[in-house]
Amino acid sequence: MVKWKNHLKHPIMSPKHLVTFFLSLIVAGSTHAQDPGFSQFFSSPLNVNPALTGRINNKWRLISNLRDQWISPASPYTTGTISFDTKILKNKIPETSVLGIGGMLMYDQDFAGIQKGNYLSMDLSYNIKIAESEEGEHRLGVGFGATYINKVIDFSALNFGRQFTGFGFDNGLPSGETALSNMKPCYSASSGFIYSYISNITNFDFGVSGFHLNKPKQTVVKDPHQFLPPRYVVHTNFETILNDYLVLNTNAIYQTQSGTHYFSVGGALGYYLSKTEEEDIIVNGGLWYWSNNAVIPYVGVVYKNFQFGLTYDITVSKLSQASGKPKTFELSLIIRGNDKPAGIIPCPWK
Repeated sequence: MVKWKNHLKHPIMSPKHLVTFFLSLIVAGSTHAQDPGFSQFFSSPLNVNPALTGRINNKWRLISNLRDQWISPASPYTTGTISFDTKILKNKIPETSVLGIGGMLMYDQDFAGIQKGNYLSMDLSYNIKIAESEEGEHRLGVGFGATYINKVIDFSALNFGRQFTGFGFDNGLPSGETALSNMKPCYSASSGFIYSYISNITNFDFGVSGFHLNKPKQTVVKDPHQFLPPRYVVHTNFETILNDYLVLNTNAIYQTQSGTHYFSVGGALGYYLSKTEEEDIIVNGGLWYWSNNAVIPYVGVVYKNFQFGLTYDITVSKLSQASGKPKTFELSLIIRGNDKPAGIIPCPWK
């Protein structure tokens, strides 16, 4: 078990079997591990479904996300991403089809930086029109992805029972944990599909995806039975123009991984402060509910091809009763290419 003290730099750890148990829980190779997630999941599409790659209203899209979770008392969880995706080979495929390619860099760190993870993913998607009517068109898309994962634990930042001298801990002494080692990098496979209906005033998407489908092995205790469990996702969103000034955006997501599951559902209203051919200025405000965890207010601004979003998780679980109440802020920034077609519905996915 780990004990944190106000004036100690390093956590104090118990003997071998408890150390092994603790590490098997905090690393992604654990059977109970979960991937990093975002309250603004709608602003991190490549982390939701590889079929969303290239599903943009402009030529390209650049996204950055930053999540700082539980800032009090020790800011133990931080996650950040930067992703880019675009449409390619427009002149070599049918006009009704879209071929998308993209990639994402993601990092996360827990326990004051003791554990750090780095991810590099590449995604490819293909989207086609399957039917069309006077009201709108139906589309179907598939996507595939591959991710390089490298997680590292800073064992020098941990104190073990055998290093206790009676007057403190001496990190120069042997830890006695010869079986512990840093995980080797691994590769993960993902895939997904998406159905879309698009008209002049509405947009609807429904998708299903899976990550770590190959169950890559990850362990610090040299256990061949530890692996990164698959993550399965179901998501949907609906956008519609209410009038000349108001746009409604709603979405929901359900994720399950290693027996743990959650859903998030909510929406936002966008109000046009300016709507011209040269620029759009939209102010967004909304609310999401993360099942048994938090209520999440959202504020955002769209200016031309820039989109900014800010959320704060209001914890509603038992953690809200803790003396050091968890605090979670999340920022998102989206920059889109400058060839936006006319009559497009503002959509946080695209």
